[in-house]
Amino acid sequence: MQNPQILWADDEIDLLKPHILFLQQKGYDISTVNSGVDAIEEVEKKNFDVVFLDEMMPGMTGLETLQQIKQIKPQVPVVMITKSEEEHIMNDAIGGKIADYLIKPLNPSQIWLSVKKILQNRQLIDEKTTLNYQQDFMNISMAFGDAVDHEDWANIYKKLTYWELQIDATENKNMLEVLESQKIEANANFARFVKDNYLDWMQEKNMEKPLLSHQVMKKKVLPKLKSGKPLFFIVIDNLRLDQWEEIESLVAPYFNVQEKETYYSILPTTTAFARNSLFSGMMPLDMARFYPNFWEDEDSDEGKNNFEEEWIRINLEKNRISAKFSYSKILQVNQGKAALDQFHAMLQNDLNVLVYNFVDMVSHARTDMKMIRELAPDESAYRSLTKSWFEHSSLFELLKKIQGVDADVIITTDHGTKRVNKPYRIIGDKNVTTNLRYKQGKNLNFESGKVFEIRKPEEAKLPKLNVSSCYVFGVEDYFFAYPNNYNYYVNYYKDTFQHGGVSLEEMIIPIVHLTSK
Repeated sequence: MQNPQILWADDEIDLLKPHILFLQQKGYDISTVNSGVDAIEEVEKKNFDVVFLDEMMPGMTGLETLQQIKQIKPQVPVVMITKSEEEHIMNDAIGGKIADYLIKPLNPSQIWLSVKKILQNRQLIDEKTTLNYQQDFMNISMAFGDAVDHEDWANIYKKLTYWELQIDATENKNMLEVLESQKIEANANFARFVKDNYLDWMQEKNMEKPLLSHQVMKKKVLPKLKSGKPLFFIVIDNLRLDQWEEIESLVAPYFNVQEKETYYSILPTTTAFARNSLFSGMMPLDMARFYPNFWEDEDSDEGKNNFEEEWIRINLEKNRISAKFSYSKILQVNQGKAALDQFHAMLQNDLNVLVYNFVDMVSHARTDMKMIRELAPDESAYRSLTKSWFEHSSLFELLKKIQGVDADVIITTDHGTKRVNKPYRIIGDKNVTTNLRYKQGKNLNFESGKVFEIRKPEEAKLPKLNVSSCYVFGVEDYFFAYPNNYNYYVNYYKDTFQHGGVSLEEMIIPIVHLTSK
């Protein structure tokens, strides 16, 4: 393998011979020139791994040379070296996309560290990431058996998500397969935990239980109204914790993250149940019982989320809060633009609730459209697609507007989504729900085991269509398939993102409080 090639441009290059010899002893090939003009000629003729550029050269200055080099070969790393500590020179150099900035007098170790950071940064990070995950692997696996409550499982999921993103950022990603196996084991243990505890969480008894969908507005949103500042409550449908972590890097330059927590979505982890519960502050059974005009049963052909504004109003009234609020649902580009146009009017409200449906639409489109599957073939690409959407979305534009005023922001979701791979046979009549991760109906026939079955829906605060209705939830990465046309059904839905069931990804979801920088 060829030694790394370094070009060093300095009008006093002879004085730098000790440094050059030091780098040569470390295995670098050094080419030297005395002026910016000569540096540009060398860059045109040859490919260099790093360019050292003195800022104070006669004729063409280092900054002028930097600009020319970046036009010829934008990707070549340039290290600016100067005697000056003037701020405007640093600003111009950083604005010119330098890789590093060194101030004379130099020492050999300082130069070597700069080169090492540029040329071996990725390799060193990859090696350290792999080593650190290997060291943490056993701790995480042991935590599965030690987890006793919802907080333990939230922490396990956060740690798995952290390592997934860290390993995904490495070059070879050779530990992703190991991590994926660990996630499968985690979800198997989490499913048992939910089966053992979920119905107890639904009871009005004094016990340790997680924050659930119907409690989020009362405990996390409505108290923020007391600050007197406008509050923007933004719900990104179907957003997982790992997707939020990707988005947060874009938000960070504009906002401080005051709180980053998780809460548990209720079952079924679907928009009709979880988001209606989020906005109403009630469990589905109470919504159906006390507000039948706003609740659509599973056998209804009507949309299941047509009354979200009414649910929010009911929640405010129930909590005796007299607040001026707005509600916007953004499904299309023009609706996003309309929300931006209404920004100054929103500032007159106490509370602005906005629902963005893009992530949910992508997950469904990935199932139905080959092109979307090609764009998002795996978890990493799915995150990347979400980040790309956000970066160019009207939501990001709205957040930038909010950053310029004195307002609070809470961002959350209603449920996450799970990539499914294992079919699970189930039989039911024509009225059984079509969702792949849960079924509601009567006369359901299935092999017990890899499911969470609720025979008495009222115990889970869920409505039922008839006396003998029950709910069955898929766990881990299983999805329900009917025996009729089984192979076609399985091939069509395998390796798709679904929601409605029991998994870390679907149930443990982010809620974040942001304040402007």
